[in-house]
Amino acid sequence: MYNFDERINRDGTYSCKWEKYKGTDILPMWIADTEFKVAPAIQDALRESVDHGVFGYHIPAQYEPANRAVIDWCKKEYDWEIQPSWIVWTPGVCPGFNIAIKALCEPGDHVIIQTPNYPPILAAPGINQCEAVHVDTLWEDGQWHLDFAALEQAASHPKAKLMVLCNPMNPVGRVLSQDEINRIAQICSAHNVVLCSDEIHCDLILDDLPHHPAGKQPSLADRSITLMAPNKTFNIAGLGAAYAIIPNPSLRHKFNLALRGHVPWVNYMGLVATSAALTQCDDWLVAQKQYLRGNRDYLVEAINQIEGLKAHSPEATFLLWVDASGLDVEDVQQWAEAKGVGPSPGKDFNLASFFRLNYGVSRSMLEDVVARLKS
Repeated sequence: MYNFDERINRDGTYSCKWEKYKGTDILPMWIADTEFKVAPAIQDALRESVDHGVFGYHIPAQYEPANRAVIDWCKKEYDWEIQPSWIVWTPGVCPGFNIAIKALCEPGDHVIIQTPNYPPILAAPGINQCEAVHVDTLWEDGQWHLDFAALEQAASHPKAKLMVLCNPMNPVGRVLSQDEINRIAQICSAHNVVLCSDEIHCDLILDDLPHHPAGKQPSLADRSITLMAPNKTFNIAGLGAAYAIIPNPSLRHKFNLALRGHVPWVNYMGLVATSAALTQCDDWLVAQKQYLRGNRDYLVEAINQIEGLKAHSPEATFLLWVDASGLDVEDVQQWAEAKGVGPSPGKDFNLASFFRLNYGVSRSMLEDVVARLKS
């Protein structure tokens, strides 16, 4: 019914992913958007809006279809009952965690961040004149885990005001358990630290695991900002629609104040696409996740057959974190690009001996990537 095998020509579209290696024979496997056409229902909704032909101002809080879609999605997917007033729309999760820092921290305050992590999260404290305090993600007992001893120490510092979490974790693909969320909540509560949780990949859990939204946890409801978006799940990142869910009215007021004059309203087309994605595309999402599971399993097996490379199967996302320390080369990124593959550089995530591969592509493209890396 849905053709994820289609290899779409993106020449001339000025795609950020493809522009990076334009004019070379390097396959772009870096930035986290997929190579899949969006669900037909999203295309139809956007086409109807274009045919209407008027594109005036739309205040996201007044766009009832998108707000109702978010409320219903949270109930259906996470058994989380949220109120319309809790939703604050932003044009992406990156503005979300930057605004959280701006709203809650003074220059010189500490912002706790797990590493390795999504590069814009790593950059956010410095952008806002704060100090990033890194907490490692460790491979133990067959899983990636937060270093909770280091988290406790970081949170206990008098200047620690905010923790920015990524769950599911990017780049390692780990989905945090209820016990781990409880531990984070206990530490944040004990030390008066607010949790800003980037959960943009939470609808792309590929294993049979539940997602536990930060704001749903009773002990975090008053000290959390949960960032979500349909962007990765439904491949509509270019339409610029995301939302923060903030149950605490005082916290939400501070967040909204920090937004004013700096962050524009969410794009109208983003609201239209979000409404369609969260209400009409369940079958498409099921099919996409099944395709991604196949790609993941194929790629993990192939990577582990290449001398010098090693990878653990991610529980979520369409991103594979590859350990290239066994190559014994000076520059891992240069090694991959010389093979004709352009991954996300590990050094951008704070771990230079790794790289990240995007497997949200057609199987034939993934097979080309594997052939190049094996050559």
